[in-house]
Amino acid sequence: MSSMAISNQTIESFKKMFSEGKRFDGRSLTDSRELKIEYNVSNKAEGSARVKLGKTEVVAGIKLQVGAPYPDSPNKGNLMVSGDLLPIASPRVEMGPPQFTAIEIPRLVDRAIRESSMIHLDKLVITPGEKVWTVIIDIYPINDDGNLIDAATIAATAALHNAKLPALDENGKIDYHAPSTGKLPLREGIAPITVSFFKLGNSIIIDPTREEEEACDVRVSWGVSIWNGKHVINSCQKSGAEIFSASELEHMMKILPNKFNELSEKLKSYL
Repeated sequence: MSSMAISNQTIESFKKMFSEGKRFDGRSLTDSRELKIEYNVSNKAEGSARVKLGKTEVVAGIKLQVGAPYPDSPNKGNLMVSGDLLPIASPRVEMGPPQFTAIEIPRLVDRAIRESSMIHLDKLVITPGEKVWTVIIDIYPINDDGNLIDAATIAATAALHNAKLPALDENGKIDYHAPSTGKLPLREGIAPITVSFFKLGNSIIIDPTREEEEACDVRVSWGVSIWNGKHVINSCQKSGAEIFSASELEHMMKILPNKFNELSEKLKSYL
């Protein structure tokens, strides 16, 4: 986390408001912005979704390729997540080698989805040990108004639900012009979502705008899903040098299930 992009006066204003349980847009500290999801935004992808979380906007596309399995999982399909954060999406991004955020987002999305076992990777085997489907999730932030990680995970999850397996011809090559062979094999009821908590002073907030995010000292992102009717934390990553106290972590654990349920219900309403 970095507060160098905004003035100390602005940071102090945020700190004072947060300590009073207030935010400039009228939300409480744990309220999320409005979530909107649109499907089939790409006619080249096997599945796609556009997510708007407030003014933050992310597009995720699913491409399916045929290739060899990974050596350590010969009887499972492959999963890859990539991301591309361009200056047009954020004033925080400059041209040149990928910055840490552009690397961190696909890693966190990959971890949340992979560790939730959302995809039946064993059902993506074409020829055991030789040929499998590779699921590629491409993430494209369109507008960064804060909390890109959570928006990207929702977009990836939504796009996976929208994805269809292309047909294979007699030589085992993909025939994109033939009718689809069906939906991507996903586990029923599992839709991983990332919920990030941000800290400024002694206040914890959820779903910050870009200015709020830049003012905060530290962030922790939890990848959550439902397994056998229970909330399960699949991943966790912290960014920033400041620490979270035990009581702050307990506070997050009380909020996390309800926040997951809230976002999950919104996601399901679009499926």
